[in-house]
Amino acid sequence: MQTLLILGFVWPEPNSSAAGGRMMQLISLFKKQGFKVVFASPAQDSEFMIDLADYDVEKISILLNNSSFDTFITELNPAIVLFDRFMMEEQFGWRVAENCPTALRILDTEDLHCLRLARQKAFKENREFKTTDLLKQEVAKREIASILRCDLSLMISEFEIELLKSTFKIESSLFWYLPLLLELDQVSALNKLPSFEDRKDFVFIGNFLHEPNWNAVQYLKDTIWPQIRKFLPQANLNIYGAYPSQKVLQLNNTREGFLIKGRAEDANEVVKNARIVLAPLRIGAGIKGKLLEAMQWGTPSVTTSIGAESMQGELNWNGFVENNPEAFANKAVQLYQDEKLWLDAQKNGNLIIQQRYLRSLFEDDFKNRINEMITNLEDHRLNNFIGELLQHHTLRSTKYMSKWIEEKNKL
Repeated sequence: MQTLLILGFVWPEPNSSAAGGRMMQLISLFKKQGFKVVFASPAQDSEFMIDLADYDVEKISILLNNSSFDTFITELNPAIVLFDRFMMEEQFGWRVAENCPTALRILDTEDLHCLRLARQKAFKENREFKTTDLLKQEVAKREIASILRCDLSLMISEFEIELLKSTFKIESSLFWYLPLLLELDQVSALNKLPSFEDRKDFVFIGNFLHEPNWNAVQYLKDTIWPQIRKFLPQANLNIYGAYPSQKVLQLNNTREGFLIKGRAEDANEVVKNARIVLAPLRIGAGIKGKLLEAMQWGTPSVTTSIGAESMQGELNWNGFVENNPEAFANKAVQLYQDEKLWLDAQKNGNLIIQQRYLRSLFEDDFKNRINEMITNLEDHRLNNFIGELLQHHTLRSTKYMSKWIEEKNKL
């Protein structure tokens, strides 16, 4: 049995974020291919981390900037090493390359961090984001270097794939489109879900450690929700999310129907019983787990172009996509009140899932791609000269910084 080693930025928390759910999807894909899965991370244990042993995954704690990792990975001798975000490749990629040179190195980007941060910077400067902003950014240089050093990068957004090709001129052989995935049995028949009449209120859900979510909640509080409440004075907006800080909790206002609920015990139940999901995202990247979850449970949504980015393809959205706050609020009110419009939106969401997010649409092609790369890894690397150049010792500042830190820590 071949081994897959996952180097995790954090321990998976699928009930806290879409990133945690994504990681569990990847584990499931590789286990179905017959891999033994070992998950290693330098992160501290968390209260809400999943018990990996329940999924027959070995959990190993590792140290940053410590040569003990070299011994660990040499003895493990994995066939594949999966880096959870580019920061993990920066920390451990050179050690993997030196100690297990024949291991296939895969980067799971989650989203393009440089895109998210560049949009955030443009927003704070009160200007439109331009793709040229990416070329000026330090994080972009680090992230793209990491993508080039790896044999394959997993991408969840078609928009970001186009950025890699057009803005950064990266060969398509170095990345693979693998969005968030759902099993067929995770998608309920619409007639088995709560009806329009049985649902009430609006909901926003998202991990508060993620800046785009906090930004969206502020936007809802200050601008959008007052306009909605003016037309729907009995409706509430329930705000759910893991790790709410005091600044989030203090936004709670019962009189205004703006209710900060904190972590959801069961996010599926929360979304399934709401009539509308609101996601006025002004910054961010990747595709949005909260909006896929809304489709999964037959809950129409109102979002922005950034929220819907790369999610629907050529299909109709399961609700509305509006960037203007007045139009956003008006569409939310309309969707909340019009049952026929709501039912049509619900069907649109189900169609998007059936055509774009079912696991069965992707797993065979992904398996074949992985097997092909393992078989032809040497040729693949010969065609990625820039990546090999970035692995060269004269350009590996991260390696020597790590060694310096390790020696310093011994003092």
